[in-house]
Amino acid sequence: MRRSCAAFAAVAVLAALPAGAGAKVIEVGQTTLPLQPACSTPTSPCLAISRTTGYQAKVQTNRGLMTIPESGRIVAWTIVLAKPTDKQVSFFNTHLGGASQAQLTVLKVAPHLHDTVKGMSPIVNLQPYFGSAAQFPLINSIPVAKGDVLALTVPTWAPALQVGLGNDTSWRAARGRNQCKNTNDQTAQLQNGDQAQYFCLYRTARLTYTATLVTYPKQTNKPPTKPAKKPATKHR
Repeated sequence: MRRSCAAFAAVAVLAALPAGAGAKVIEVGQTTLPLQPACSTPTSPCLAISRTTGYQAKVQTNRGLMTIPESGRIVAWTIVLAKPTDKQVSFFNTHLGGASQAQLTVLKVAPHLHDTVKGMSPIVNLQPYFGSAAQFPLINSIPVAKGDVLALTVPTWAPALQVGLGNDTSWRAARGRNQCKNTNDQTAQLQNGDQAQYFCLYRTARLTYTATLVTYPKQTNKPPTKPAKKPATKHR
């Protein structure tokens, strides 16, 4: 699978980081398992994520795969796309609201799976990148805090769903109770402040996206801490 040339701008951003600043570059969501979305070949089943916002909850023993480990900024995101046939593309376009699109979304988590959108990348049209791993550098990086979750928002459809994995791999979608089988209604979180319950858990599948995090550098020239003064002793 080829890699889109859109990645080179992100490399330039990372190269500008000062050496020894203490910042780290982390690819959030990356594992040793290859990302292979369904309908990668004409004979494979063609499945897609549709009309929702979702995030990877677990891959094997790796929980919290898309949780931000340290505060910083997202500078790019990557999506691995299958290459559906023209007939399959036409079917999805007709039944799922139009051309394939997606964006990266930052969620602030809350109890009981009620998460709120706190940031997002611009929406991109995906069809030019079918059959590739496309990395999209961000003109305006997105601030994130430790504990935030990175999700994939798909207002229409995206061939970015890997299937046939073990029962220990799962992702969550912004769909409420009793709505998990309804994949046609629009549940994508498209505005800052949008809130949804990420109730639906889909096992044996994976969303094929990652994001590049640059953490904030640690301050290295903090002034030494002065010892606290002892209170003066009063003599009676």
